[in-house]
Amino acid sequence: MQHTMMDTPLTLDLLLERAATLFAGVEVVSRRPDRSLHRTTHGAMAQRARQLARALAGAGLKPGERVATLMWNHAWHLEAYFGIPLAGGVLHTLNLRLFPDDIAFIANHAEDRFLVVDDVLLPLYEKFRAQVKFERVFVVPFGGDTHAYEDYERFVQSGAADSALPRLEESMPCGMCYTSGTTGAPKGVVYSHRSTVLHALGMSLPDALGLSCRDTVLPVVPMFHANAWGLPYACAMVGARQVFPGPHLDAENLLDLFAGENVTLSGGVPTIWMSVLAALRAQPQRWALQPGLRMLVGGSAVPAALIEAFDAFGLNIMAAWGLTETSPLASVSRLRPELERAPQDRRLLYRAKAGVPLPLVELRIAAEGGIAPWDGESVGEIEVRGPWVTASYYRRPDSADRFSPDGWFRTGDVAFMAPEGYISITDRAKDLIKSGGEWISSQALENELMAHPAVAEAAVIAVPHEKWMERPLAVVVRRPGAEVTPAELQAHLKHKFADWWLPEGYAFIDQIPRTSTGKFQKTTLRERFAGWKP
Repeated sequence: MQHTMMDTPLTLDLLLERAATLFAGVEVVSRRPDRSLHRTTHGAMAQRARQLARALAGAGLKPGERVATLMWNHAWHLEAYFGIPLAGGVLHTLNLRLFPDDIAFIANHAEDRFLVVDDVLLPLYEKFRAQVKFERVFVVPFGGDTHAYEDYERFVQSGAADSALPRLEESMPCGMCYTSGTTGAPKGVVYSHRSTVLHALGMSLPDALGLSCRDTVLPVVPMFHANAWGLPYACAMVGARQVFPGPHLDAENLLDLFAGENVTLSGGVPTIWMSVLAALRAQPQRWALQPGLRMLVGGSAVPAALIEAFDAFGLNIMAAWGLTETSPLASVSRLRPELERAPQDRRLLYRAKAGVPLPLVELRIAAEGGIAPWDGESVGEIEVRGPWVTASYYRRPDSADRFSPDGWFRTGDVAFMAPEGYISITDRAKDLIKSGGEWISSQALENELMAHPAVAEAAVIAVPHEKWMERPLAVVVRRPGAEVTPAELQAHLKHKFADWWLPEGYAFIDQIPRTSTGKFQKTTLRERFAGWKP
């Protein structure tokens, strides 16, 4: 017997057409580099995306060829999110926060054919231009310096209405993103139309982000990082209003947009929300934000103290977990009904976890003795599989060890699972500290340190020790005007952890270095404090 269902390919043009027909008048708002606001609609964006697709087809782009973008978060980048895949091309978002040599390596490894770049980012492009071989460069005009490259607006207008576009299949590649390369050379992940559509559906569910046409969404996470966590595609699908901050990611600008545009959902890494919290505390009456504003937090663990602090302002931190390799959302922390009725401290404990796997994402904990039970204490490496989880890396046969013999992706995150299915990530495998043969979670220490009222940020790293091989060193940034001593911080931790977990020492610095995606750059800290002695 055979099924009677239609075999409709899951392709991005379905999402774009839905936005253009059902939600044509819904706004897309962008902060330009000069801080002025640009307003357009989903309908106008869809029309321009189709024009871009036709222009690319007219320029000879073949299915599967890569078009790179070097752009901030704005409506022009959104139309590239759709226009490039509609032409059969692969959207390759270049991470503008990487070193120029790294950007060149990634563009060459991906074999990008064309580049779309903001004019304000041309100085960055010039730093690696001699190392790459883009056939054509299209510059989005924002009033920056004059240049000798092609004008993006003229190129888009060149798209003839009768230009033929390829027939899209759900197995075709539509986008690619490279990992940050913190442990070796960056690795490319190639997303398909099918994986991207399913990811948009999964992340929009009520027990995930709960996205709908009633929402106004502002992605703080850059559009060059894992498709801005999939938010632009999901918003177009459900008809949510979209607000883009451009290059202005300072706390005051974000809060101005949150308040002025009535934002109901945003997403960013913890360091972004720490700066937003500091601004709110400094001027608590300045911004009238939407009650219950959902603030999605990913990229690293969410300190419980951060959740409590935003609760005081009526704002809702939502922890999530994922990687470039998982498109990226793999889990979101939403309380189940029985936990909603639990005491406050237990609710907070579960809200700070990395959440429950999204539908269609399978997850297991691989320990030394086999697959660990979900008992709330058995620790191992998270392995995942699912329709939006990568099965390999682009042109990297040397990375086969990242996948288990039965096809699960080895994430490198160490965790345990609560019986209810909530993930508790204890650390990245490379950040665990092994002292005297026992493991110490740097992440757990960091979260508790950042709960101290005098601490703005804290990173815990391993330093060599003659007797114990490794010991934890806490690198701390004090809040402006605050004073705190190592003894006070040690006393703060003592009631939470065993004595052998407590840091061997404390180093106070002005700022913790970050990766290109805003995470703490512990490799730099380990190099800086390699010779540290108590």
